[in-house]
Amino acid sequence: MKNLLEYRFLIPLALLLGLAPFLPQPHIVEKFRMLAAGTLKKPIDIFDLVWHTCPFLLLAYRIFRDIRHQKA
Repeated sequence: MKNLLEYRFLIPLALLLGLAPFLPQPHIVEKFRMLAAGTLKKPIDIFDLVWHTCPFLLLAYRIFRDIRHQKA
């Protein structure tokens, strides 16, 4: 599990999975626009939002964990 939370794994994961497909616009951008407009209602769209957000959440967790350990 520790290897999965290394930056060399998380950064490419966030860039590739989090932003795929790149054209015409990333899914995560489309889903956040749908969320802001109130049209994010289908279960597949909600799952898609969660799926494309997970790599960014894992990367944020790792960054905050490292910051917390530096202060301690």
